[in-house]
Amino acid sequence: MYQVYILQSRKNGRYYTGSTNNLKRRLAEHNSGRSEYTKPTKPFDLVYSEVFETRTQAVQRERYFKTGKGREELKNIISNLHQTN
Repeated sequence: MYQVYILQSRKNGRYYTGSTNNLKRRLAEHNSGRSEYTKPTKPFDLVYSEVFETRTQAVQRERYFKTGKGREELKNIISNLHQTN
């Protein structure tokens, strides 16, 4: 199983989108500073994830979330999550 995940930085509130086959390990890597791209804005909270059967499917969804249309959809998803909490 593969997952697409959305993290939110506690430092600046910005979102980061990624994919992995081990979400627990990957989140620990982001929060420990082992990911160069996210190191300056750690720590992170997991705000959303989706599960996929294949790596290809997960990477396609991750790439979609990084497009203009995908970012809009993601905004709506996150907004809906905040409304239900």
